Amino acid sequence: MDRVFVGFDLALVILLGALHALPTAYPRFWWIQLLCAAGLAFRVSRASVGRAALLGFAFGTAWLCAGTWWLYISMHRYGGLSAPLSALAVFALSAFLSLYLAAAMGLFAKFRRHALWLDVPMFAGCWLLAELARGYVLTGFPWAASGYAHVDSPLAALAPVIGVYGIGAVAAGLSALLVAGLRDRRQPGGVTAVCVATVGVVLAGLTFIKLPGYTTATGTLQLSLLQPNVPQNEKFAVEVLPQNLDWAAKNLMAARGDLVIAPETIVPLLPEQLPPEYWQPLLKHFQRGSQAALFGRPLGSLETSYTNSAVGISRDTVKMDDGFFRYDKHHLVPFGEFIPTGFRWFTNLMNIPLGDFGRGPRVAPSFPVKGERVAPNICFEDLFGEELAARFADEPVAPTVFANLTNIGWFGDTIAVDQHLHISRMRTLEFQRPMVRATNTGTTAVIDYTGHVTQAMPTFTQGVLNAPVTGRTGLTPFASWSSRFGLLPLLIVALLPLLGALVLRRAED
Repeated sequence: MDRVFVGFDLALVILLGALHALPTAYPRFWWIQLLCAAGLAFRVSRASVGRAALLGFAFGTAWLCAGTWWLYISMHRYGGLSAPLSALAVFALSAFLSLYLAAAMGLFAKFRRHALWLDVPMFAGCWLLAELARGYVLTGFPWAASGYAHVDSPLAALAPVIGVYGIGAVAAGLSALLVAGLRDRRQPGGVTAVCVATVGVVLAGLTFIKLPGYTTATGTLQLSLLQPNVPQNEKFAVEVLPQNLDWAAKNLMAARGDLVIAPETIVPLLPEQLPPEYWQPLLKHFQRGSQAALFGRPLGSLETSYTNSAVGISRDTVKMDDGFFRYDKHHLVPFGEFIPTGFRWFTNLMNIPLGDFGRGPRVAPSFPVKGERVAPNICFEDLFGEELAARFADEPVAPTVFANLTNIGWFGDTIAVDQHLHISRMRTLEFQRPMVRATNTGTTAVIDYTGHVTQAMPTFTQGVLNAPVTGRTGLTPFASWSSRFGLLPLLIVALLPLLGALVLRRAED
């Protein structure tokens, strides 16, 4: 009979885990995240340590498989890896990253006290520990973290104070509170109704909280954002490269904005491959004019290592090294931009160009444009808010505008496009800074400091989006503490309920 119940539990949490990924792409369904996490909390509330760990593992694996299945496309369609190996790789990555949630649920089962006042924060703390580990250990991969489901929920009001991981922890606590008392007969009658009502009151209260004005407006830039819409299988194809380069150069120089931004590796040639007759006109056009440009191209050399970079050109960059501002990507994509130790055999199975880059500095200067400080980030670097926060340690030179340059064409027309847009939106809430996005296939957009998309181009179309953006100055609480301490304060908060339970256990002994 117990095997039947274990099978039922596993089937249930697998379903809940898969559904849990849905609102990270479609945040209007944010409430699904709360219900799915509540389902996991309910099933582990009286499970043994081993069973709770198994349920956490199954939930996490389903969550990540459903949230990152599009990695299959990059490996199979564009990397040439066989379909079975690509599917296996997605599952293996999801399963490995779910070990954190398995350990967290095992810890919860070991230290729970069957006391609502301690078990609810303990579940939230264990959940937070799992998400922090997934976002940090082995360079981190916090894609589809639970907090992103709440970019449009009442919990978004907390973003400038506690950030996306803090939101995920609060959501986990609310989820545990929803089911508190259902499995424990020792709880007083009516406790479940009180807990559910408390969750409703918290969400209703946050709904009517207006985001505090931690920041103030600076100036407004007119932008021209390029979206070339080059299919990934043509990105490095020799036969179409000339026309792609020609489109990029013509539109960069014909754009009307104060700042023209084009996506990651819109110029995909290495420095020694780029003809001077292509590069020099671009350089001189922006050095001699009143406009500025920021666009992606690889830099470096075989001897010093190549970098996935963004170059900024304006009248003010003439005196800089090589005549342009340079930003080198710091947080690299495993297997796509660097090869983890022991996995060269795996990357050799795929045909992915530009697969081994050097890292740029963690704290990089901003690109100055008409009084604004534009901070580039490339590809999924906007997934790591604590790393972007490091640029706010010196407030007078902190960014006033974020600019994300990305090529998400690797993952096709999938939920990855929407997920990445909402990741950028969460960063604007945390820092109360606008984020402008220039992408290869979408979503090219302007997001204001409140997380609203003010203008956007249709995905998978070619064109130029002309739109204004207003910079901001000042520090949110999240920017202030995370720029100094990183994720350490959240780690301490996550450990406090476990320490409390440990103290109580020793006192009883």
